[in-house]
Amino acid sequence: MTNRLRTLTFSTLFPNAERPEHGIFVATRLAHLLASGAVDTRIVAPVPWFPFRGRRFGEWSRHARVPAQETWQGVPVVHPRYALPPKIGMTVAPALLAAATLPAIRRIIRNGFDFELIDAHYYYPDGVAAAWLGRRLGKPVVITARGTDLNLIPRHRIARAQIRWAERNAAASITVCEALRDRLIELGGRAQHIHTLSNGVDLQRFRPLDRDALRTALGFTGTTLLSVGHLIERKGVHLTIDALAQLPDVRLVLVGDGPERERLVAQAARMGVADRVRFEGAQPQSRLVDYYNAADALVLASSREGMANVLLESMACGTPVLASRVWGTPEVVADPAAGRMLDERSARGIVNAVYALLAAPPSRAGTRAWAERFDWDTTTTGQIDLFSAIRAQRTWQRTSA
Repeated sequence: MTNRLRTLTFSTLFPNAERPEHGIFVATRLAHLLASGAVDTRIVAPVPWFPFRGRRFGEWSRHARVPAQETWQGVPVVHPRYALPPKIGMTVAPALLAAATLPAIRRIIRNGFDFELIDAHYYYPDGVAAAWLGRRLGKPVVITARGTDLNLIPRHRIARAQIRWAERNAAASITVCEALRDRLIELGGRAQHIHTLSNGVDLQRFRPLDRDALRTALGFTGTTLLSVGHLIERKGVHLTIDALAQLPDVRLVLVGDGPERERLVAQAARMGVADRVRFEGAQPQSRLVDYYNAADALVLASSREGMANVLLESMACGTPVLASRVWGTPEVVADPAAGRMLDERSARGIVNAVYALLAAPPSRAGTRAWAERFDWDTTTTGQIDLFSAIRAQRTWQRTSA
């Protein structure tokens, strides 16, 4: 395709050789955008600076092992290092991020890729840094809000003020659900510049397969609940483990890893349900489709979510979901075919939802049909239309000046 839009993708949330699943939701949306043939891009994915590569230094040492540059699906990626000082890092992160990445971005321009706009993901600190970089380089900026960047971080006064400044200086903002759009407007955002483009799901990768064969292969027996995601407190896995004590014939499979794993293992033992909880660890995207298909339901009892991809992926495989009523989730689980919303975010709420679902389960074909409403084509077209409008406006401004 001629006259392709040239963008700079900017986010600290992007996969790398050390953490291939990091920011997969950003990479997935970008992959569909690039597949359209309408856009060419370069990727700047900064990582925090850390001096030691040795594994004995724990999770932070992984940042040091990320290469300075690599390629992703044939696209050049650079990983500038930025300082993140303890205690004050939250306040100064946008400024440090912008200062550290500016030289790398200027090199991209000097090497012949003079991009037309910055496509930034996550409002703070990434979006704020991108807005500053856009002003410095004379480039328009589009910022995508994804969840905690608007529903948690603005509780901090200084961060809230910087988010407001970034929104006023961005050419446009994208939110992944209407609830986040409402939140950005509540923070002072300009409604006419905020566009909702929901996450999509890859309907070719996540599709119904032979459920019985997969249950046998994975060793699933009886009613099996599935949890997919990082093992952190806000995901609510501890509530699901609590619920198992009141669901004697139900098993739970956890796909993912994280800092809460040891505590969750201990909790399962304490509750007397350890024999019904399986910790599978992190799994590649290519394996998730097997787990979704084999499960009876996916459970997501989060305290905060923008628009969780795991809900869409599960439904695309024909597996209904049980989810807490937070932010964009009601927009996804808006029909009985999708599953059930928890009446409260608690073990009791999960128990009630499980029994309600088992009493009247939707057909797997019906769940799949609901998921097909969330294809990527609509989101990709929305991005192309928005980016093209910004380019056209910039061209008009230059020619009429």
